[in-house]
Amino acid sequence: MGRILLIRHAQASFLEQNYDKLSAIGETQARRLGQHWARQKILFDGVCSGPRVRHNQTAKIVAGVYRDAGIPFPEPVEIPEFDEYQAEAVLKQGLPPLIESNGEVRKLHRAFQDSINPERRLANFEKMFEMLITKWVDGEVVLPAVESWTEFCARADRGLSQCVSANGRGQQLAVFCSAGLIGVAMRRALHLSSQDTLRATWMVRNSSFSEFLFSGDRFTLSTFNSFPHLDDLSLLTYR
Repeated sequence: MGRILLIRHAQASFLEQNYDKLSAIGETQARRLGQHWARQKILFDGVCSGPRVRHNQTAKIVAGVYRDAGIPFPEPVEIPEFDEYQAEAVLKQGLPPLIESNGEVRKLHRAFQDSINPERRLANFEKMFEMLITKWVDGEVVLPAVESWTEFCARADRGLSQCVSANGRGQQLAVFCSAGLIGVAMRRALHLSSQDTLRATWMVRNSSFSEFLFSGDRFTLSTFNSFPHLDDLSLLTYR
């Protein structure tokens, strides 16, 4: 059977003006991943990446570690279907009306704005964001100008199908992506509901990898959310 490793990008610059770039911690996480795989001499027949800067940066850092160790690493191929769902657009268009209509969200938003402590500010934002995304996935928040959750899942699943069908038996692939694609892969392997798929995405750590096996129509889960390269608690992040 073929193997496909889906790697969530290393930590991006959450709550900064430009989220789509790796933080200093993210660069360390990606380097640790490359070092871990290089020590084990794990070889890949093909490497793909989503189109975001954070996807490409993570892949390039891993590739650089391989190159410095004298181990071949395929040039990543960018796959548009592996882009993340449009969280920024959902947040921008969906949050204001939800603040108006939902007292709990309004309270969280006020707490987020008033927070001085960075950890408290992050916690308030995450609760507010998760409530919004949950309602969007359930169809309670409808945004006609934004790709829906159903459309995102179909797109990501289509990309996975193209990826595995283009590679033969026994091939080992790496895909650098975001948590959404990993959730869709879990959905495909385990036949999850939309909300279970979403909950799986919340669990995926930065720079972790999940392994799936494929052969013909078979697509099965082997490991989920592995991070043996992150042996320092300060490197364990979700955002």
